[in-house]
Amino acid sequence: MKLGVICDGICRDLSHAIDVMDEFDLQYAELQFVGDTEVGDHSAQRIVEMDKLLRDRGKPVSCLSRHIFAGMTSANRPGDELHVKHMDALKRVMEMAHVVGSPLVRIMTQKKEQILWGRNGAEIWNVAHGAWDSMAPMIAPAVDLARKEGLTLVVETGNGTMVNSNYTARKLIDELDAKDVLKVLWDPANNCWCHELAYPDGYAELDGGYLGHIHIKDVIVDTPRATLEVCEMGKGQLGPLFQPIADALRADQYDGVISLESVYHPGNGDFEAGFRRNVELFKAIFGPQE
Repeated sequence: MKLGVICDGICRDLSHAIDVMDEFDLQYAELQFVGDTEVGDHSAQRIVEMDKLLRDRGKPVSCLSRHIFAGMTSANRPGDELHVKHMDALKRVMEMAHVVGSPLVRIMTQKKEQILWGRNGAEIWNVAHGAWDSMAPMIAPAVDLARKEGLTLVVETGNGTMVNSNYTARKLIDELDAKDVLKVLWDPANNCWCHELAYPDGYAELDGGYLGHIHIKDVIVDTPRATLEVCEMGKGQLGPLFQPIADALRADQYDGVISLESVYHPGNGDFEAGFRRNVELFKAIFGPQE
């Protein structure tokens, strides 16, 4: 399978991140922040420089991952000031995608409301009425733009976003009738917060061509105490599930990229050190099998 890394999880200095990728034979570069700047905000000249560096070093870009639509709420509406701001950013990211050859652009969804649907009284007293229905109209212009630009969007399953499970991601894609240009960016660690079991339950939701990209990290969630701990890979609650997930991806001939999301540090803020603790197991599980 195709392995890569979100480069700023190693270092925001792209040249150094590529050096470390070469050290561990990781091919695919996912870009989020380069320097202190999020993708979509770099100058045209800087984008050309990044493209040359990546191509010269043999590092195809797997995905451009700006936080499009993150921070919006169900009170926002298509065409309001914040929505226009995010759509303008999306246009800039898509322009960059054409330059660096990224086939995917990540989007997020608005802030999570805890209870979206209910039965037997909950639908009256507990549901955040209208929250879910407010989302598709805001994402629809992004889908139209992706079709126009010949790019694919991937919606990330996020910790605190409306789409925080493979179930809700698939439901959004179906409501938009957008499986041709909108796929799931599956982050099984993020889905732990809403207690969607990554395998087999979460994986089964992706059946039928919904999966577009994957982020891998390991966590321990304590939802009652509102606490999240990022762990060394294999030492969190996903540890027993990584191998079955990898086996299923191989059996289903998944041809997308799997990015190591290096957001773990060993207590000292050194994320490159965290990357180095995780990368060998990441490769052993998801890389070529002897």
